[in-house]
Amino acid sequence: MNHITFIHKPFSELTPHELYAILQLRSEVFVVEQNCVFLDADDKDQVCIHVMCWQNELLAGYTRLVPAGISYEEQSIGRVVTSPKVRHAGIGKLLMNYSIRTTYEVLGKSTITIGAQFYLRNFYTSLGFQQCSDIYIEDGIEHIKMFLPFNK
Repeated sequence: MNHITFIHKPFSELTPHELYAILQLRSEVFVVEQNCVFLDADDKDQVCIHVMCWQNELLAGYTRLVPAGISYEEQSIGRVVTSPKVRHAGIGKLLMNYSIRTTYEVLGKSTITIGAQFYLRNFYTSLGFQQCSDIYIEDGIEHIKMFLPFNK
């Protein structure tokens, strides 16, 4: 693995280069690769903390940390995405572990809820998340609600 750097910052501190890379990666995977027509610009980005995983000049992974009361009653991690160029290299696990730690540090030490794509259930379970809903369809893709209880 090449040099990896994690950065997190609020929307107001994102540079134009960072914002473009984030939107490009989200569009590349969620819209083009997954063939999903949805409005990515959902007015949540402005209140989120944005986590970027850079591998040299490539945005290898990204998440957004969502405060409680925005997507769910609890705080959340959303828009979890890794670049197709680095898949199966362990970036996803590093990204989620960093995102979980950063959520606790920045948003508070409490339960984290996510809306996970169903096919990634085992990945999220390996990180400690527990399924708490039946399968539901969001933007044409099977999802499940999962939560990570905070262990003091």
